[in-house]
Amino acid sequence: MPWERTDDFVTLDGTSSGAYGPSMDHTTEDLIKRAASVIRPRRIGDRLVGDVGCALISEQGHIYLGVCLDTASGTGFCAEASAIAAMVTAGELKISKIVAVWKDENAKTYVLSPCGRCRQFIRQLHEDNMGADIVLGRDRMVKLSALLPYLDQFTPIELPDS
Repeated sequence: MPWERTDDFVTLDGTSSGAYGPSMDHTTEDLIKRAASVIRPRRIGDRLVGDVGCALISEQGHIYLGVCLDTASGTGFCAEASAIAAMVTAGELKISKIVAVWKDENAKTYVLSPCGRCRQFIRQLHEDNMGADIVLGRDRMVKLSALLPYLDQFTPIELPDS
């Protein structure tokens, strides 16, 4: 399905299900509700897909949505990666705020912290994403840099001879 870009927002096949434009209200509560709105768990074989939803606000103020896909052999991906892929497809790389949510069997919504892979994915997409707000609850947010405090650990460190 090709993306179609307009001046106000990005749409998937002319609908508003993939992203929302900068004129929309971008409160944390609104972002949580948008992430929850795409959750539609279903089975594909023995795997569950669509049980986690994500919403992110890009630096340009667009909202992108995604869901997780759990597939065999570890080839699936998190809801954050899905929303980020939609953002990149639309030509953006910088994230202002991101949230992932899950609903239990009673439809109660829970905010999920990004896993380590997603944290690194966000970081590697653009260096400015270290300042992205990561929603950890209705009233709790941290910068990505707080979740990745030891960035230099990815650089080889020479050990002295023993």
